Amino acid sequence: MIDVNQAQVQFDANGLFMLNIALAIVMFGVALGINLKDFKQLFKQPKPILIGLLSQFILLPLVTFLLVLLIKPVPSIALGMFMVAACPGGNISNFMTHLSKGNTALSVSLTAFASALALFFTPFNFQLYGNLYQPTATILKAVTLHPMDIFKIMILILGIPLLLGMLFNSYNPKLAVKLSNILKPISILIFVSIVVIAFSKNLDVFTGFIHHVLAIGVGHNIVALLLGFSIAKLFRLSFKNQKTLSIETGIQNSGLGLLLVFTFFNGLGGMAVLVAFWGIWHIISGLILSFFWSKTNNT
Repeated sequence: MIDVNQAQVQFDANGLFMLNIALAIVMFGVALGINLKDFKQLFKQPKPILIGLLSQFILLPLVTFLLVLLIKPVPSIALGMFMVAACPGGNISNFMTHLSKGNTALSVSLTAFASALALFFTPFNFQLYGNLYQPTATILKAVTLHPMDIFKIMILILGIPLLLGMLFNSYNPKLAVKLSNILKPISILIFVSIVVIAFSKNLDVFTGFIHHVLAIGVGHNIVALLLGFSIAKLFRLSFKNQKTLSIETGIQNSGLGLLLVFTFFNGLGGMAVLVAFWGIWHIISGLILSFFWSKTNNT
């Protein structure tokens, strides 16, 4: 039996290239629905947005680190947890927020800010907590990963598509909305197809090690959802905004996480399985929570 720390998920160069393209298209599609008004909203009503960013980029990575210290998972799985926590919110959070009768405008604004800030915070948080925990620090030293390496790929798949999408929106907002409605389902379908293909080529790895991440992935996601809800309640935000921050904190961009795992860690088993499982599970948990909240009042 191969140790999960040594297992590798095989993903060829063509698959990695397509994953890059799919994520860039997803980000471009999200950016088509973002304009300067969303950023101006920060100055008008900064409190919910700042609390949301605090929850995503400060508290979730910190709580994840404490969770790792508590449960002491194998190093590669711990590194996967740090990767998930370091990523910005996933674009599907906007749909789930709308479904849950949350604050969709706040969700979109957080997507915009989080995507921009992730250029710095994702490599920073991953490196910080990955190096603070000795077992994962050993892996990081072995791959000689530098924050600038992650930053460069973040610019390519998040920064440039975000900028281009917003520019397109500013020059032709009507066409941007139509194009966004077309691109989002297509790009997500492409992304899901790529992940399914990766799964099918590595069934032995996923079936052999899924039991290592099942409870950890579910528990980690529940902690993230509760964290977003609790911090919003602590700061006395409305129930509508509490739902929004819960979803924004608990629905992470696992696609970006997978890309970074394949690019810099050669599909390291524990990382890849944990991040891939999160990508599936957070859709299930997010939809269940959204359907439940859709039946409740916002009072």
